[in-house]
Amino acid sequence: MALVAVIPAHNEQDQIGTALAGLHRQTLPPDRIVVVADNCTDATAGTARANGAEVFVTEGNRHKKAGALNQALATLLPTLAEDDAVLVTDADCSLDPEFLAVALAHVAEGYGGVGGVFRGDEGGGFVGHLQRNEYARYARDVARLNGKCLVLTGTAAVFPVRVLRRIGAARIAGTLPSGDARGGVYDTTVLTEDNELTFAIKHLGYEVISPAACTLVTEVMPTWRDLWRQRLRWKRGAVENCFQYGFTKVTWRYWGRQLLTFLGVLVTFVYLGTIAWALSTDGMHLHPFWLAVTGIFVLERVVTVRLRGWRQMLVSASMYELVLDFFLQACHGKAYADALLRRRRAW
Repeated sequence: MALVAVIPAHNEQDQIGTALAGLHRQTLPPDRIVVVADNCTDATAGTARANGAEVFVTEGNRHKKAGALNQALATLLPTLAEDDAVLVTDADCSLDPEFLAVALAHVAEGYGGVGGVFRGDEGGGFVGHLQRNEYARYARDVARLNGKCLVLTGTAAVFPVRVLRRIGAARIAGTLPSGDARGGVYDTTVLTEDNELTFAIKHLGYEVISPAACTLVTEVMPTWRDLWRQRLRWKRGAVENCFQYGFTKVTWRYWGRQLLTFLGVLVTFVYLGTIAWALSTDGMHLHPFWLAVTGIFVLERVVTVRLRGWRQMLVSASMYELVLDFFLQACHGKAYADALLRRRRAW
């Protein structure tokens, strides 16, 4: 089995070296590394070549990451065998040494895609710190489910060539959303191409997994504005992917998750409204129900951040992370409104 690593990169001269170093130190390194230089105006291509990678330069791409990958895969897939595999990883990610060995073992078991479990890189100040805690909780959840995941995130994932070919053929045949006029692997019309690709893989009858040992480091958003734009795109894209595929034996779980998230937004606003009302009427006298809810929330914050150590567990009891939770709930609320009102989308 040959493995080709593909890294889409737009002006990533400062990050691409770290991403390539992570691939070079794999216990089972890829046979080829291809950096897809997409509309770059910096030294991404030169830096990639200097670090031992091939470079594929896109031509006239207007569809960002999905379009860049479609161009590269249209050239690469015809040269590969059915039992070969393709790793797609972002330029701002660095894989831990065992990632590819573990991923390929699961590909050999028949999975349609094997994703990564990520932790946040350093930096970003307070907002970066909150994301690192959030990612630690995600890793804990995936580990408890033995790798069962809803989405193969765009940070890093390994796909069998036969699955990618089936996706392209299914788009041309009309049994999957079209992607683009040439039936590319990735759908260029959506905000969250990785979420849509997961839907496509599952609708073809394959399972996906994110093993606990497939770990990597990914960049965190450095500012609240950047985080808002990222999460707004993620949430709206996920909602629109559900409408795109409709209610099926695959998507019903995703619809259920959206319903729970929507209810969470409502509960959050009721919770905050109750606190505001209590403070405006009789000081800090809160209803016992909401006090119990708060206690449960404190316990959840402490236990679920255990991967980051006991010091962080103690600090989490202060509930300072409510800042991020309320921020994300506001983001989710706007995403639902934007999707329902069909407001202009931004990548």
